[in-house]
Amino acid sequence: MLNIYENAILLACHAHPTTKTVATLMAAALAIFGFARWWASTKINPPLPPGPPGLPILGNLPFIKPELHRYFRELSETYGPIFKLQLGTKTCIIIDSPSIAKAVLKDQDAIFANRDTPAATIFGTFGGLNIAWRQNGPEYIRMRKLVVREIMSKSSLDACYALRRREIGQMVKDLHRKIGSSVNIIEQLSLTTVKVMISTLWGGSSETSSDLTEMRTRLDELTRLMGSPNVSDILPVLAPFDFQGIESKSKNIILWFYGIFESVIKNRLKIRDDGSKDFLQLMLEMNQTGDDKTSLSDYEIKALLLDMMIGGTDTIPTTVEWAMTELLRHPDKMTKLVQELDMVAGNQNMVEECHLPRLLYLDAVVKETLRLHPVAPLLLPHMPSETTIVAGYTIPKRSRVFINAWAMQRDPKFWEDPLGFQPERFLKGDISYQGNNMRYIPFGSGRRTCAGLAMGDKMARLLLAVLVHSFEWKLSEGMKPDVQEKFGIVLKKMEPLVAMHFARLSNSDQYH
Repeated sequence: MLNIYENAILLACHAHPTTKTVATLMAAALAIFGFARWWASTKINPPLPPGPPGLPILGNLPFIKPELHRYFRELSETYGPIFKLQLGTKTCIIIDSPSIAKAVLKDQDAIFANRDTPAATIFGTFGGLNIAWRQNGPEYIRMRKLVVREIMSKSSLDACYALRRREIGQMVKDLHRKIGSSVNIIEQLSLTTVKVMISTLWGGSSETSSDLTEMRTRLDELTRLMGSPNVSDILPVLAPFDFQGIESKSKNIILWFYGIFESVIKNRLKIRDDGSKDFLQLMLEMNQTGDDKTSLSDYEIKALLLDMMIGGTDTIPTTVEWAMTELLRHPDKMTKLVQELDMVAGNQNMVEECHLPRLLYLDAVVKETLRLHPVAPLLLPHMPSETTIVAGYTIPKRSRVFINAWAMQRDPKFWEDPLGFQPERFLKGDISYQGNNMRYIPFGSGRRTCAGLAMGDKMARLLLAVLVHSFEWKLSEGMKPDVQEKFGIVLKKMEPLVAMHFARLSNSDQYH
């Protein structure tokens, strides 16, 4: 992050005199702003949460460590379960206590339900017309109800199961052709998930394998850009300069996707009602209703399509890869899951979605995976719409609030053997994804709970079940997969999981 400022200073030093004047004035303005902000903060009562000292203007930026979820956990041991960091002009509040998280996500849900939208996403969501980054209010509530009740409803998901089944069946067929060889599991899952999402969203595609690979690459890059530290977010006065090029790179990728969406929508409108049961058909029907309460605009449809592509194609394969990693690290858990799959689905048939409600240990495995390796370790940042008080501290309006779900879900005060992989803990009690138990909130809580939860959970369980039931997986002799993490909006493995696979089903027809 310091390189950004070093480059800006060098640019100012060697620039045209006019540019030097602008840079000098900008630096002076920032210095005055920083001093004024510090002076104002000393007068706040109740005070802001405690936190480490920082530098003028930059605040704590020079001291930030890249693995934010772990760094925040370290700071909480010194400053307590709620503390403050100053990142440029942005005040950040970090919480890793279930009781304080409840105050934010439940007790004062309406105040904290806004998003601090990164500059990299503003263009791609038409200023925030999607669900992930849209600000709280009547329009957000309307869109969320439409997505959850209509598009992500059980009946809608069931209606397009044949499309998902087709792509998962193709994955099994592709893997069967490579029996006995090593497979990069995240690559296989990512490609399959892109195809499943395309089928679910608009019924299928004519894209070639290279097109799908490019789509996957662009989605990965867009997710990376959205999660990258951006000087435009922490020093908004510099946003017009886009020093790191994050906004321009994001814009180019997003325009590429919009070209695909526009082509697909245009073709669908030509055909009119072709009997499709995919999500696009549902959206277009809402687009044509003319009812303010149940309609979606053209812009909202594109923003939602991009939202679902980004969310579904990254979080689902990442969750399944982490689950496979833990199962290969714990052969006894793998054996237990295989036994349940054989008992429910048999050893001659493929696992189907209709089997999922009876696969209780599978559900526990996925939940335990998301406890240890939540795909969004800090969730998405919340932003209070007004200054308020939480846990005896003042939380300023428009500050950025992070909930460290990763830390809370590994806290020994709330979990026995917190670092152990123990799916059995989810066979007792009633801990769900709904965010009612604040010790466990991998999908958030309150009105910003992930809108795609139903589809994500179903897809993760089905993909994991098919991989484990259809094939036997082995590592090279003496190898044990590591669990090193690579921090980002999505918490991925540092090194991809590679394993050999062998056919398990006695009925070979199931592989074809």
